[in-house]
Amino acid sequence: MKRIGKKLVVGLCIGIILFAGSLAFTEPGSEYDPLVTLSYIEKRISEIKTYIDQKVNENQTSVVEGAWVVVEVPEGKSLICYGGTEIILRAGRASAISVIKDGIENGVTDITAGRDLKMDEEIVENHLLIIPRTDSRGAYAITNTFWLVKGDYAIK
Repeated sequence: MKRIGKKLVVGLCIGIILFAGSLAFTEPGSEYDPLVTLSYIEKRISEIKTYIDQKVNENQTSVVEGAWVVVEVPEGKSLICYGGTEIILRAGRASAISVIKDGIENGVTDITAGRDLKMDEEIVENHLLIIPRTDSRGAYAITNTFWLVKGDYAIK
């Protein structure tokens, strides 16, 4: 009887040790189990790829403050700019939109030519124009136009 009791206790101890050892190694990739399966590695690589794709997409959609952006204005629409906005006509035909305040016409400043463009005056391609105030100044697209714009604007 004593022999059976000793064998039972030894067997029980071995069973407990094996059970505890298997619990310690259940998490693949942990510090206790440096050996991992292929499926675990593929899962982690997929997670990393997803993370990288999200970060790349975030960077592509953000606009850098003060950067030039290409804007297409369809024929018959207007590019209305806010104060301090800089625009350059790259392709197409457009005319200036100025405002009349207190009987004085305030035009769009053509920096390249060194003068103000009055209402309906045609804009020359590749000239740098600056809109001095937020008062509905801008450009009217006679044909489909492409602009470089730095600043705030609206297409109406």
